[in-house]
Amino acid sequence: MSPMNSPSAAKPRTDHATDILRERIVDGVLEPGTLIAESAMARELGVSRVPVREALFALERDGLVEFSETGRALVKDLSPHDFEELYVLRLALEPVAARLAAPALRKDASALEKNIVATSKAPSLIKVTHLDLDFHEIILEACDNARLLKLWKSLRSELELWLGRLHRSKQIQTRGTREETVATHRDLLECFRTQSPAVCERKMREHILGWREWLPVLEKNE
Repeated sequence: MSPMNSPSAAKPRTDHATDILRERIVDGVLEPGTLIAESAMARELGVSRVPVREALFALERDGLVEFSETGRALVKDLSPHDFEELYVLRLALEPVAARLAAPALRKDASALEKNIVATSKAPSLIKVTHLDLDFHEIILEACDNARLLKLWKSLRSELELWLGRLHRSKQIQTRGTREETVATHRDLLECFRTQSPAVCERKMREHILGWREWLPVLEKNE
């Protein structure tokens, strides 16, 4: 087997294609229902169709792409029912994680602080979306429960897709998505620094409930 055709050589090309497609889907450049043509994407990236196909399979596993009966790859259109399922899971996982993480974050919340600073300087909505979920992932990592973290990470791609859409809809309404994200995360940070685990759990639940309240705005702007 030629080194250029080996699996180890193909992986960076596949990862590159996956990253580009993921970014375009989450950012709304590729809208729900959009056909992703392997051949066109391969030409754009200067690779064969194999890395693009592997990237599409990876994105299907993450819930961002679906295949039609004829094998065509389409950007997945998450329905309100999908949102409700994701919302219920966030509400089940993240308040518990906040309670478990509270002692560790009370001792050292520097990672959350750095994330908030980065969010305040984010140059684009897509960057705000990435950093928003990074903030929550830091909390999940701090809870020191590997299975809880694994469950949450399995949802992250779909959460990112929904959150990206939500941020764009909120931006239309308020023009202050970044500032609002920073403010709500600073409230959570202060809670971790000063309050009990039970209060942190309640604060996180309130934070997730606020996510649910924006669903009508998202649907209005679809």
